[in-house]
Amino acid sequence: MEKIEPGVLLVADPFLKDPNFSRTVILMCDHQKEGSFGFVLNRLIDSTLADLIPDTTSLKIPVSYGGPVQQDTLHFLHKRPDLISDGLLLTDEIHWGGNFNTVLELLEKELILLHDIRFFLGYSGWSEGQLDEEIKESSWLTSTSTSELIFETTTEKLWAAVLKHMGGEFEKLVNYPIDPQLN
Repeated sequence: MEKIEPGVLLVADPFLKDPNFSRTVILMCDHQKEGSFGFVLNRLIDSTLADLIPDTTSLKIPVSYGGPVQQDTLHFLHKRPDLISDGLLLTDEIHWGGNFNTVLELLEKELILLHDIRFFLGYSGWSEGQLDEEIKESSWLTSTSTSELIFETTTEKLWAAVLKHMGGEFEKLVNYPIDPQLN
């Protein structure tokens, strides 16, 4: 089991019933005694960035469902600290946030590519001790993240791709039915 820290992936157990998190992969951004938060990586919403930000009609960029908390907030991950200042380092390749005006300008000028950045509406959050308890209950598996998994793997294939990345017994979980009673 990976230590829960920024950059670690939470992978939903195949039998997790919570509809907010069934078969999801979450990139952890922070894990403290007071609580934890991250972003669901493999659920898109029906809106694009252009739908959410006034005066950006050319930015038909997909936006992911970050989680059920604060659905009125927009967040982003990127791998371009050379172009986007003020982001927080999660891993050696993955950064969270930064100067949003710069991001919009870079996107408008097509100086940042879609496989360099991802946007999220809302986030996933846990209160003090909640995530640790869910991990003890085996609701979540943990894995290392890679830039390729986060920025280049399609949302539809991400859950299975992370399990394959974990290797060994975890690869078998890819084939588990969502509801084993229907098998």
